[in-house]
Amino acid sequence: MSIERIIQEEARLTILKELMKQPNKALTSEAVRRFLLDFLLIDKPREWVEAQFQYLADLAAVDVIPAGTVKIARLTERGELHLSGHVSIAGVQRPGRV
Repeated sequence: MSIERIIQEEARLTILKELMKQPNKALTSEAVRRFLLDFLLIDKPREWVEAQFQYLADLAAVDVIPAGTVKIARLTERGELHLSGHVSIAGVQRPGRV
């Protein structure tokens, strides 16, 4: 497995976890970009984050809403089920994995 794939899978799990922590279960792509940089040292442009949002949306883990120059991801029930371990979403690191 390539390092880029590992980074993507970890970032996708982190995105789902951070969405779950939000009162409205939603965050902008810019907020997620900053979080990934500050806490995981993943230094990627906002377009990369939005590509991760789209990947998650394609697998029904989030809904993506355009909002001006950014996109908003909102956690779905399927995303919550992945976080609880009840389903597994391909391309997203499993919760609790070391």
